[in-house]
Amino acid sequence: MKCVILAAGYATRLYPLAENFPKALLNVGEKTILDHLCDDITSCGVNEYILVSNHRFIEHFDRWAALRASKNAEKFTVLDDKSTDNSNRLGAVRDIEFAISECALDEDLLVIAGDNVLEFSFSHFLNYYKEAGTSCIMRWYEKTLVPEKKYCVCTVDGTGRVLEMREKVTNPSSHWLVPPFYIYTASDLRLIGPALASGCPADAPGSLVQFLCPQTVFHAMEMPAKRYDIGTIESYEEVCRTYRGIIC
Repeated sequence: MKCVILAAGYATRLYPLAENFPKALLNVGEKTILDHLCDDITSCGVNEYILVSNHRFIEHFDRWAALRASKNAEKFTVLDDKSTDNSNRLGAVRDIEFAISECALDEDLLVIAGDNVLEFSFSHFLNYYKEAGTSCIMRWYEKTLVPEKKYCVCTVDGTGRVLEMREKVTNPSSHWLVPPFYIYTASDLRLIGPALASGCPADAPGSLVQFLCPQTVFHAMEMPAKRYDIGTIESYEEVCRTYRGIIC
């Protein structure tokens, strides 16, 4: 299994902090966000990464990946999706398709957004996927939903099988929210091209799961601990204050 890291966004809500520097390489404590993620994923036995960047930040990621590969038994491929701003970005789903095409991938993949810090290990997710034998997502229960906020939500049956997935909705049918972490089987990933050709929205990564759910089987693991989603300066400052007691 390889890991595809989606890092081609422009993080406009983090300007000016991320205007000329990728959000995924901001530090939390003494390590970058990506180092936190990759340290854990590599410890789980996944040590080959494909990172998709936009054109503006490609040099930053090239330097980071070269430095990391020189210190760890890991292989990094950094891809430039050629987008230069939000007006011509490919979107997360097309970036997944781009990674598959460029690297001729035909295997199960762990696909993650590169802007989260976790208080749990991906080992739980990988073990869950091995037991389920299907493509998988994560879920956590959010008791209080803010009406004006957009959510990615799922509904599941008693076995954890995903019955429905909906991305960027303001009227959730469920309190089970879905973070941007996915494990896709190779057979399901072969459907990405037809999905996009049939109108699957490309912007949000969860849209692919939403589109594929009626055609194939997904299971959803309950997230075992907290996830810090770094989307704004306020959320970045919060994670710097609270993540494992580290103060930036």
